[in-house]
Amino acid sequence: MAQVTLIEALTMAMAHEMAKDPSVVVLGEDVGVNGGVFRATVGLSDKFGPLRVLDTPLDETTIAGIAVGMAAQGMKPIAEAQFDGFVYPMVDHIVCHAARFRTRTRGRLTCPLVLRVPWGGGIRAPEHHSEANESTFTNVPGLRVVMPSSPSRAYGLLLAAIRDPDPVIFFEPKRIYRQYKEEVADDGEALPLDVCFVLRDGSDVTLVTWGAQVKEALEAADALAKDGISAEVIDVATLKPLDFDTIHESVKKTGRCVIVHEAPRTAGFGAEVAARLAEHAMYDLVAPVERVTGYDTHIPLFRLEMKYLPSVERIVAAAKRTLAAS
Repeated sequence: MAQVTLIEALTMAMAHEMAKDPSVVVLGEDVGVNGGVFRATVGLSDKFGPLRVLDTPLDETTIAGIAVGMAAQGMKPIAEAQFDGFVYPMVDHIVCHAARFRTRTRGRLTCPLVLRVPWGGGIRAPEHHSEANESTFTNVPGLRVVMPSSPSRAYGLLLAAIRDPDPVIFFEPKRIYRQYKEEVADDGEALPLDVCFVLRDGSDVTLVTWGAQVKEALEAADALAKDGISAEVIDVATLKPLDFDTIHESVKKTGRCVIVHEAPRTAGFGAEVAARLAEHAMYDLVAPVERVTGYDTHIPLFRLEMKYLPSVERIVAAAKRTLAAS
């Protein structure tokens, strides 16, 4: 079993599905000859040829439109938005067409495309390259929104996304593309979509997060344990549709919840989780829900970037506030 990074796990998953299913194609800017700006598609063009790994013009609108057309006609395109901030020209095709095919045709047509989006901050990039814009898509009916947090989950979730008959927005936290390695078997075993993963059991407080912030949440749980506080850590993984039951069951046990995400605070996806807890878990909570988030501003350039992103210290402080409030 190979030790691979998250980016290598994504490449493995795409190669596996392309070998298994000739309808799977990859398209995007520089994905072929250069293997992608982050090298996620390196080697795929050599293995499968230029008809299945398509270098496109620098035109995100066209990439999305081609992907929708391919998917509507029975292919399974994996389109890459080179950076998170480049998805906005794609929104018209994804929201107005990809997300509506099943409903518009009363189930006669589906749109089995995957839009891969390198996501989030922490890599010292300029503006438009460090967006945390998942809530743009979680508000859209007909889309699945998925975000892995480790190499093994990246491999299994991307396999599941490619096999899904409906469009999937697959956000890839680029801060952890090469942060660590994990043993991943290239066995074609997909992980389930639409479920949260409980990464650590706990009894005092529930930490809910996704993507790159899972690392900080786990480190915060370790720090809290030194003070005798038992934190449960939940990786949401599939934001839309949300597996709220897993979160609710955890909060029934702990009575407290801290939601962590790097997107701006106002109308971030954490607000949806908090709203559902208010609706369905009010009598299970013994303290107000806390949110540890980015700020309501554009992510700053690299000198202040890490000040913007939620830190272990901020998560620990929020967890302790929930304990002090009860």
